[in-house]
Amino acid sequence: MLDTIAQNLLDPAILFFALGTVVGLLRSNLEVPAAIAKFLALYLLMALGLKGGASLAKDGLPIEGALALAASLFMAAAVPAYSFVLLKRRLDPFDAAAVAATYGSISAVTFIATQQFLISNQIEFGGYMTVAMVLMESPAIVMAVLLASLVRARKTAATTPSDAGTAGRPLPALSFRKVLREALTDGHHMLLIGSLIIGFIVGDAGTMAMAPFTVDIFKGLLAFFLLEMGLLVGRQISEGQARVERPLLLFALVAPPVNAGIAIAVAWTLGLQRGDAMLLAVLSASASYIVVPAIVRYAIPEARPGVYFSMALGLTFPFNIIIGIPLYFAATGMLWP
Repeated sequence: MLDTIAQNLLDPAILFFALGTVVGLLRSNLEVPAAIAKFLALYLLMALGLKGGASLAKDGLPIEGALALAASLFMAAAVPAYSFVLLKRRLDPFDAAAVAATYGSISAVTFIATQQFLISNQIEFGGYMTVAMVLMESPAIVMAVLLASLVRARKTAATTPSDAGTAGRPLPALSFRKVLREALTDGHHMLLIGSLIIGFIVGDAGTMAMAPFTVDIFKGLLAFFLLEMGLLVGRQISEGQARVERPLLLFALVAPPVNAGIAIAVAWTLGLQRGDAMLLAVLSASASYIVVPAIVRYAIPEARPGVYFSMALGLTFPFNIIIGIPLYFAATGMLWP
């Protein structure tokens, strides 16, 4: 286990993440321009989608792939559901719904880092796992919005007419259709889906033509993007933005391995291969810090962005990148010798 963690820490991309964190903690003026950071995020999603689509075109969707997609949908529904049940005991219900959505969704960067880790360890995985990532992006948002709407309706029903005058005007009715559209048509989500379809259409021949851009320089651009993520994490910590209450701190660090453990058990029960189980575990253990916070900020305005964003980016993301990936790899090694 310790050897696997050490191996992961010696990966150049992970070391650049560590460098960014240290530089951010020291409050250096080093920064990646916002436009370049956005380009890197879009590039990684495009390259991931193309490779996943080409792999899917080559191998098709075997029974194991269909089972993996079913498992991903199960985890996408289960994680936000039980997270909300646990969190609402300690948090305001709206904060609980927002955090549940954040942890029910996924981190594409953690998924990409895990793919690179598996490749370096010569562990095979199916291209359909990129489809699994796409499927897990939106269900948590939809479920969280429904939970928040339920909480909002109960609070409204509990408010008498006399109370309403002192409590102020209620928030305007939320358009569920608009929230659903935002979740499904988010730019990052659409690029990933579009790239997946293009990769499926062009197959190996098309991806080979794109290889100098999507394969040869992929590792370097991933390292550059992780440097930017490290800077964000380091500055959040140094500026006190990542400071959260103890129950939330525990949740941000304990929920990922618990969710990963459940996913690994589901994968083992369904007979998935080790690489697919590993990716399902990482998808279930990660938390969204790009797509979900942007949508939840509009969908659940009563929730505190500093809570769910800081937990996902400042705590869970570095935990998964540094410790989680080798930890889940060691756990799968016990069941897939």
